[in-house]
Amino acid sequence: MGLFEDIRACDICSKDLPLGPEPIVAFSPKSKIVLASQAPGRLAHLANVAWKDPSGKQLRRWLGVTEDQFYNTDNFAILPMGFCYPGKAKTGDLPPRKECAPQWHAKIWEQLKNVELILLIGAYSQQYYLGKDARPTLTETVSNYQDYLPKYFPMPHPSPTNRFWKAKNSWFEELVVPELQEIIKTII
Repeated sequence: MGLFEDIRACDICSKDLPLGPEPIVAFSPKSKIVLASQAPGRLAHLANVAWKDPSGKQLRRWLGVTEDQFYNTDNFAILPMGFCYPGKAKTGDLPPRKECAPQWHAKIWEQLKNVELILLIGAYSQQYYLGKDARPTLTETVSNYQDYLPKYFPMPHPSPTNRFWKAKNSWFEELVVPELQEIIKTII
């Protein structure tokens, strides 16, 4: 069995998943951009397709790409911190399961030989990949995105539940998104 099949068969945290395991990940040895995010939402879980929800629509708008470009694994690898829907919290979803990234990320990175940019979508991926180099808050990390280039591009999660963050930080869509779109355009 190959790595992708091993991941799809994973059940290490199944007892903690309200809808059961349904690992959602996508990559190709040719992937140029990695989308390191939280975990699939309920709608993505039900569709068995990452970012098949309002968050995905917003993310594609921010990136300036079509659905075809987005789901082409030669362009984008989808590498969430948790591969399965973790369940509902008071506001939004529960955090990604902690077992997933340590179990699978390094094995997937061995397959990714053409990555030019890693988008760190949300605080969980920023903390995991930036470690002590992450700023104290997501807003500070995102507003200092240029410090992490050319390897990483930290950004907020595009979830509708983040509407208050987006309203308070209009600079992100006004100033940062156009630069992000230019970077994406040059890569794909």
